[in-house]
Amino acid sequence: MAREFATCVEYGLSLSKRIYYGKEMTPAATAAMTRSVSAKSSDVAESYFPTAVMAYAVVSEPELVENPDVPSYQPYVHGRCEPPALIPLHMHGVVTMEIDCCFDHANICFSGAWRVHCIKGNSKCDVRIAVPMGEQGSLLGVEVDVPGRSCHSQLIEAEDANYKEKVSKGGNGRLMRGSVYTFKIPQVEGGATVSIKVIWSQKLLYHEGQFSLNVPFSFPAFVNPVGKKISKREKILLNVSSGVGKEILCKSTSHALKELRREVGKMGFLYDAEVLTWSSADFSFSYNVYSKDLFGGVLLQSPLLRDIDDRQMFCFYLFPGNNQSMKAFRKEVIFIIDISRSMKGGPLESAKNGLLSSLQKLNPEDSFNIIAFNMETYLFSSVMEQATEEAILEATRWLNDKLTADGGTNILMPLKQAIKLLAETTNSIPVIFLITDGAVEDERDICNFVKGYLTSGGSISPRISTFGIGTYCNHHFLRMLAQIGRGHFDTAYDADSVDFRMQKLFTTASSIILADITVDALEHLDSLEVLNSRY
Repeated sequence: MAREFATCVEYGLSLSKRIYYGKEMTPAATAAMTRSVSAKSSDVAESYFPTAVMAYAVVSEPELVENPDVPSYQPYVHGRCEPPALIPLHMHGVVTMEIDCCFDHANICFSGAWRVHCIKGNSKCDVRIAVPMGEQGSLLGVEVDVPGRSCHSQLIEAEDANYKEKVSKGGNGRLMRGSVYTFKIPQVEGGATVSIKVIWSQKLLYHEGQFSLNVPFSFPAFVNPVGKKISKREKILLNVSSGVGKEILCKSTSHALKELRREVGKMGFLYDAEVLTWSSADFSFSYNVYSKDLFGGVLLQSPLLRDIDDRQMFCFYLFPGNNQSMKAFRKEVIFIIDISRSMKGGPLESAKNGLLSSLQKLNPEDSFNIIAFNMETYLFSSVMEQATEEAILEATRWLNDKLTADGGTNILMPLKQAIKLLAETTNSIPVIFLITDGAVEDERDICNFVKGYLTSGGSISPRISTFGIGTYCNHHFLRMLAQIGRGHFDTAYDADSVDFRMQKLFTTASSIILADITVDALEHLDSLEVLNSRY
């Protein structure tokens, strides 16, 4: 889907060359105009993939491509575009982002306006909006204004009697490559301005005491409107709250922020500038919540006045602090790596590299093992091995010499084998990392098995983290399995990012400094629903 999207944009940019802007008016050079003939198709796809909120004219009839203000009387173009070409629209006026950061999440409200500059007057086309979101992004709402009408997104309850009808009406929206949401606005007239407000939430990354926010805000040159007198203004309002009344220490920022206010545990910033061209860099901001030692607490909130869910909510948080002498637990780690036929080539090689990089992060007192699987299982060792240089070197040889991709996918069998190997664990934290690119038919059986084992296995049961490769594996299943297994989940949609994201997942999931946390007050509640949120 992502590659098809990029191909449609590339064709749309080629069609946009038909547009006449007047004497001495030329659009900015695009990647389509400047890339070399030898450029890889994957590089081309990346260059046209949205890196900020974007709007595209959906063009099925090439003859409609025309400047709505200055006709150029181009020769008639026969045929249709199948699939439709996507012409990036020019962005006008003021682009605004309001960002609220608290604990480990950020809510982003983005507002912008695009002009349908490429469709002749009195003609109409659909407009597709693409919303790239940051880490674990989740769309919360959309508002659209076009001349003569406006619309907004609506949360639909599954119990609604008109559920299916409403879903069918809103069926134009879809996720593309995991973190980019696209939706379509039907029949917008050439020359009209489309105003969009999009709200989403995303995860703040946390590493070694530092929170990091990265919001897609890099606009390609071809969205800059043609003309010297068209004003462009960027405005970013950033509110940061530690949530716990602790001092915030700013570390870095990508844009020139001005401090508006400072309170204990809260800060406000503003970036407001007239620009010649739209931002070509993502917005990033990092900060520390200062504390020498580990600290935590519980926040309580009563339901809102008209909330249909009248239960009270609580947030239980723990910060590790800046005490560098605090050590993580000794670990016993088993890597379960998929070597089915679909992993052949780049996915398997990238997974091997990521696994070997993760092995290098183990401490000498840790132990490890590797289970490769397709429809069978293959063990590196019949027992857990100490993470010595010799053992890691031997594991490297085994991975490179013994493993080839072939056969189907059976996840339950190696999971049972890994759990059996870790059954006698004492005085350490057992951890399982599952790496796969596939989907299986027995997801429910796997989840039920793990849930049953962990329920009866005591406090030193293995923590299961999962890593998905590519777009075809069942990400929902892997996320659910990690949640049941008290672990973490991540994914890489292309082979090039597997190594980096695997190392990141391993570092996060294996840096355990607290375990067996209990909250006595929860034992007396009639009912309880917990949503996990982990660093």
